[in-house]
Amino acid sequence: MAKIIVTGGAGFIGSNLTDALIEKGHEVLIIDNLSTGKKENINPKAKFFEKDLTKLEEVRALFEGVDFVFHEAALPRIPLSIEKPIETNDANLNATLNVLVAAKDAGVKKVIYAASSSAYGDEAGIPMKETMPSGPLNPYGLQKYVGELYNKVFNNIYGLKTVSLRYFNVYGFRQPREGSYVPVVGIFLTQKEQGVPLTITWDGEQTRDFTHVSDVVNANILAMESDKVGNGEVINIGANENYSINKIAKIVGGETVYIPKRAGEMRDTLADISLAKELLGWEPKVKLEEWISEFLKQSK
Repeated sequence: MAKIIVTGGAGFIGSNLTDALIEKGHEVLIIDNLSTGKKENINPKAKFFEKDLTKLEEVRALFEGVDFVFHEAALPRIPLSIEKPIETNDANLNATLNVLVAAKDAGVKKVIYAASSSAYGDEAGIPMKETMPSGPLNPYGLQKYVGELYNKVFNNIYGLKTVSLRYFNVYGFRQPREGSYVPVVGIFLTQKEQGVPLTITWDGEQTRDFTHVSDVVNANILAMESDKVGNGEVINIGANENYSINKIAKIVGGETVYIPKRAGEMRDTLADISLAKELLGWEPKVKLEEWISEFLKQSK
């Protein structure tokens, strides 16, 4: 049994990860300021600390005796980062630096960092491979990309084992479905339930690689357990299949309405997952179309 910190453990991905780790018998400490997380997501077997990761001295002591850290905490919305670049930089980048400092000082075995496909931008082309150049189109993508660089530097200089997993459009159980910055799958499902038109930005032909949260959780656990990673690697975690937003709307069903393109929006994403297969022995298992169909059946 390992002692593990999950930052953002009251959030979407972090809570799913916490549940899986506890099911495996690990001791889990959650650090979350509940800015986007919810208390009802917190596993009752986890130890919960309502703390702010941007304040190092408030959280430093919690890292003592910890084996692994999963850094999932973030303000993960592109529009929010454009609207509030200073606040999101604090939450997404300064907090990451504090996590790395605290982990280094406490002798943590490995930090697994939640990175983002937003780091690529539009210059890379598709499928996106980790060796391609990064060119973030928005503050969020930039913040998450610099977080990757910090993880690599802490490995190079301090010997802290780190690995960055670049998530591609995560969806599934506990996904955000309300508020101003909800991802598209959550938006469409909510609009479908409310009987209102599905709102599509741009021309709807932009494509996204959607990854189920259970597959993301599995990748994280494999990254913790694998002896092949820990040297600051960046690894794509995607479904290796993309859908246009128009196609997602068609799968969900209902009337549609088009609204203007949002600033900082990428045209296409598609993950090359050969490195994840090689280093983690990981492959995605859940298909988006099948999951949406099953969700809609259960909702009736």
